[in-house]
Amino acid sequence: MTSLLAESIGGAAAVLTTFCWVPQALRTIRLRETRAISLSAQLTFGSGLALWLAYGVLIGSWPLILANALSLALVSLIVAMKLRYG
Repeated sequence: MTSLLAESIGGAAAVLTTFCWVPQALRTIRLRETRAISLSAQLTFGSGLALWLAYGVLIGSWPLILANALSLALVSLIVAMKLRYG
């Protein structure tokens, strides 16, 4: 697989998996409703994102770095809202 093709696939995956969290974050901010959100699942997922981010930094992969940094920010926002509004 060529490097350009691999980076394009990685970039597309990064966009899709990152922006899937935007509706949840916006809904959580707007409604302040977090009862149905699992804190343990969000914390586990956030930990995985932090590790993927570290991995992306170590290998210098911009799709991994950008996607996981943005996803981690969104999941952290959801966790903060869950902690505040229960």
